[in-house]
Amino acid sequence: MIPLQVPPDLFGPVVREALNILIGSWREGFVQVSGFVGATILLFSLVQYRFDGKLTELLQEHERAQPLVGGLLGLTPGCGGAIIAMPLYIRGTVSFGTVVAALGATAGDSAFIILALAPEAAIYAYGLAFIASVLFGYAIDLWGLGVGRVDRAVERVSRPVTDGGFATTSVADGGPSVPEYERPDHDHGDGGRLPGYLPDSALLERISHGIHVLWWVVLAGALVAGTMYLAKGAVEPAWAVGFSYDGLFTIAGLLGTTLSFYLYFVGRHYIGEGDTGRLRDTFASLYKTFQHAAMETAMVTVWVIAGYLLYEYGMAIFAFDIQSLASSAGVMTPIFGALLGLIPGCAAHIVFAQLYAIEEAVPFSALAANAVSQDGDALFPLMAIDLKAAIIATIYTTVPAVLIGVGLHYFWPYAQYGFGVVG
Repeated sequence: MIPLQVPPDLFGPVVREALNILIGSWREGFVQVSGFVGATILLFSLVQYRFDGKLTELLQEHERAQPLVGGLLGLTPGCGGAIIAMPLYIRGTVSFGTVVAALGATAGDSAFIILALAPEAAIYAYGLAFIASVLFGYAIDLWGLGVGRVDRAVERVSRPVTDGGFATTSVADGGPSVPEYERPDHDHGDGGRLPGYLPDSALLERISHGIHVLWWVVLAGALVAGTMYLAKGAVEPAWAVGFSYDGLFTIAGLLGTTLSFYLYFVGRHYIGEGDTGRLRDTFASLYKTFQHAAMETAMVTVWVIAGYLLYEYGMAIFAFDIQSLASSAGVMTPIFGALLGLIPGCAAHIVFAQLYAIEEAVPFSALAANAVSQDGDALFPLMAIDLKAAIIATIYTTVPAVLIGVGLHYFWPYAQYGFGVVG
């Protein structure tokens, strides 16, 4: 992260470092992550709008295909495909094995870096992630694989944050209970009930619609800047304002994140789609389709920035050196790659992908293990709605990741050399 040059005479070194991390994360999160996430969610939403909910019905009718479809959703670069699968589980449309398959197959936004800089490694790593995740998803649905025990263990330390728990005693046996606001008898307006900190205002409703339209313009700019960022080898741009790549990256990043926070905390309560993280069967209009995609992406952006800040401040406070740990000798390297996947979001994994593709500091076995284990931003909607299911899911994506990483380390010669896959 290239720091913003905060004038040294304004603050002390600690405050300057904290501000650099905050503003840098505010800029990078939207361009590096949200631009791609928003485009993918919009694509799936448009498909949903075009087919008027028939795809969801088809998936629900063909239960045996669900983990395979979950894996295919996760296989799409970025996190948008896997994000689509989370609300399907929350509403009881797909199985828990499907969730694990989607989360395990997703390579998050770090996939764009590997695809751009090491495409052959991407084919191997994400192919392995897809196969392992789908097989593991089917195994969970068929045999449980101890999910019930993990379910009970998590129950002792964590409670679902909104819906009061699952309908059954084990995640493997069923899905979550139906939240109150998804019941047919629950009455709420288009934007949901206004929270106490917001007034009933027609002016704010009009402003929110305008900000929603502006948000899409900024997202288009972020998508262009993000693509250029990858084309330039994921080199951090300088801080600039103007008609240049650096200027576009800076303006789109700062403005996009700011607008996303407004939409999530204010705008969605006035213009609709207040129940973010909930899949719609269909949409009343094309505008509503765009609106839904914007609100979903805004929610992901809020979580992404929180993840970026947690990661960056953790690095600064504890001097945690990923490169040193990832370069550890022996089998601990792929195990570390798998355990890193327990961190939600994409920030740590983007750094890890850069260590492989740019710094050549980690072996392919670690990259593949991380590709299976990381859940990307798709875990955030599940965390926001049912924390217990999110914890169990991320534990169960780590298991095949360790097996794949250790297996590659011992049995595939490429894993011994780290960069043999990409020549």
